[in-house]
Amino acid sequence: MRSRIVESIDRVALSVGAVLTIGIMVSHEFRVAIGMAMELVIGWLPEILPFHMVLFVLAAITGLYASLIQKYTMDWDFLREQQVKMREFQAELRAAQLAGDQARVQQLQNKQLEMMGDQSKMMKMQLKPMAYIGIVSVPLFMWAYLYIDQHSITMVFPFWGEQNINQIVWGPIIYWFYWYFVCSIPISQIIRKALDIGGME
Repeated sequence: MRSRIVESIDRVALSVGAVLTIGIMVSHEFRVAIGMAMELVIGWLPEILPFHMVLFVLAAITGLYASLIQKYTMDWDFLREQQVKMREFQAELRAAQLAGDQARVQQLQNKQLEMMGDQSKMMKMQLKPMAYIGIVSVPLFMWAYLYIDQHSITMVFPFWGEQNINQIVWGPIIYWFYWYFVCSIPISQIIRKALDIGGME
């Protein structure tokens, strides 16, 4: 009974995450609606903090949430085991190719087909947390997107000087998201270290 409840919650959470992720990509109205809903929750932050610190707080929230999701939804031992197996396989295949041992190459290629199941499982395991993470990160991003669109906010960046954070840095990257990304890297590393979250080597 408990496993069924967990599976149902799992499906609902994945569906919500997928709907949010897809919705923001296809509908401007959906992005605005999500941003307005989040205004009721965190709209007070810019009243007490400079906006560059608001983005820092958002990076901390998403970093903590994403780290916890990855910690409890991914089998790190399995992922590390598969990484070791793949390295060993590639080394064996390379050695057989250099030695011109076609029989061994064929044998290893057949073995690779057998390994595809584990590789598929590993890929699904790595993609699954993304839907969960979207439940929190998408609404936060949409609030920032809407707030910045409605306010003229500037920040001083090294080398670039004072810039409107809604302008483009390069390609599709805008200044506010660049700052968020810069903040999120050290925060995520500190959180993962503090929570002793494993990783693949």
